Amino acid sequence: MLEAYRLEGAGAARIAATVEEAVAAGELSPGQPLTPIRELAARIGVNPNTVAAAYRLLRERGVIETAGRRGSRVRARPASTAREALGTPVPPGVRDLSSGNPDPALLPALADVLADVARRHAERPVLYGAPPVSEVLRAQVTAALAADGVPPGPLAVTSGALDAIERILATRLRPGDRVAVEDPGWGGLLDLLPALGLLPEPFGTDDDGPVPDQLERALSAGVRAVVITCRAQNPTGAALTAERAGTLRALLRDADPLLVEDDHGHGITTLPLHPLGGATGRWAFVRSTAKAYGPDLRLAVVTGDEATLDRLSGRQRLGAGWVSHLLQDAVARLWQTGAVDPATVSAAYDLRRRRLLEELARRGVPARGRSGMNVWVPVPDETSAVARLLAAGWAAAPGSRFRIASPPGVRLTLSDVRPTELPALADAVRTTLAPPPAGRYG
Repeated sequence: MLEAYRLEGAGAARIAATVEEAVAAGELSPGQPLTPIRELAARIGVNPNTVAAAYRLLRERGVIETAGRRGSRVRARPASTAREALGTPVPPGVRDLSSGNPDPALLPALADVLADVARRHAERPVLYGAPPVSEVLRAQVTAALAADGVPPGPLAVTSGALDAIERILATRLRPGDRVAVEDPGWGGLLDLLPALGLLPEPFGTDDDGPVPDQLERALSAGVRAVVITCRAQNPTGAALTAERAGTLRALLRDADPLLVEDDHGHGITTLPLHPLGGATGRWAFVRSTAKAYGPDLRLAVVTGDEATLDRLSGRQRLGAGWVSHLLQDAVARLWQTGAVDPATVSAAYDLRRRRLLEELARRGVPARGRSGMNVWVPVPDETSAVARLLAAGWAAAPGSRFRIASPPGVRLTLSDVRPTELPALADAVRTTLAPPPAGRYG
C-alpha cells in the first residue's frame, strides 16, 4: 500500500509523481492494490477529488488500472515499472519458450555488411541536413512494397515497429480515444495504449485474421484507430487471407478509422501479404526487421497517407531526428544481397510449428499457429499451466501478457526448439492440462 513510502506534496500532479516514482523504484510492484481514494485523502489531508485526479493521471500514463469496486492497482506491466520486475525468471536448465526471440541460427551475419557500409560512409559522411531516408534504402523499399501490393505513399524510417506505431497514434489521436486491437494481441502494443492515454477496444481473431463481426462490433463502439497484424500475428500466428482481407476492407471503408498495419512477419513467413491500406483515408503500413534480421537491428520502414506520414516525420525531426543512415544502408544491403532467404527461414519455423500442432492434436490438445514462430495453447488457468510447464523444464509466456477479454492461454515460442524435442514438449503440455492427482494439492 501507499503507506510503505512517504507521499510528498498536496497537489494531484505531485501525488501521481510520488506513486509513479515508487513503481519505478520497485516499492510498488505490478498488480499491487492502491489505497482507496477517500482513505488516502483522509490520511494525507487533501480533498478526495485531488486523489481522484492523481489516480486519473496515473491511468492516463499507463501506470495503474481501475477495476470498478475492486479499486485501483498497479498495472501488470506499468509504463514506469523497472523492466526486470516484469518477466518471469527462467531457472538454469529450463528451456526458454517465453521470450519471443527469433532463432539466432537463422539470423544473418552482420560483420561484413556493417564493415562495408562503414567504409562507404567514411568516404561520404552523412551530416545534418541530409534526407531522413537513405536513397539506397528508399529504392529497395519502394520496389518491395509495390511488389507486395501496398499502395504508394511517402516513406519514413523508425527505430522498430512499436516506435512507428507510437508516433502514428500520438500524432493522430488524443488521450481518451479508443483503439481497436487484436485480443489476444501483441503485448507491447497493449502496454503502449494506456501509456498514451488511449483506451483499447478488443476484437478476436481466427487463423485468417480479425473475425469480421468482432471487428465490426469494435468499429461500432466509436474507435478512432485500428491496429491489425498482416501475418505471423503475435501470439496466435494468424495471417490474413485474400478473402478475409476483402471483407475487412469493406468494413474499414464504411467506418473510416485510422488504420495501422503491422507487417513484422516480413522475412519469416512465405504466406502472401494481403494489405488493407487504402481502405481508409488515414492509414499507415509498418514493416520491421527485428524478427528476420535480429532484434538489435532497430529499424522499420513506414508508408501511408500524406498527412499521417507528414505528422510522423515532423514529430521525429523534433526528437531523434532520423534513424542512422549506417543502419539504413546496412539493411538495404542485406535486402539487396538476399542475406535472409524467407523460404529457408519460413520453412524452419513452419516445420517446428506444424509438427508441434500435430503432436498436440494427437494428444487431444487444441492449439493455434498458422504462421510465424509461436503457438498459442488455450488453458483453463494460466498460473497453474506456466508453473507446471516450468517444473517440466519449459518456460512459457502467460497469456495475460497478450489478453484483454479473451480466454486464458500460454504462448510457446519455438525458435530454440529442434523438431526431435517436440514430442517431449507436447507431452509436457498435455500433462500440464491434465487435472492434478486427487489429494496432491490439498
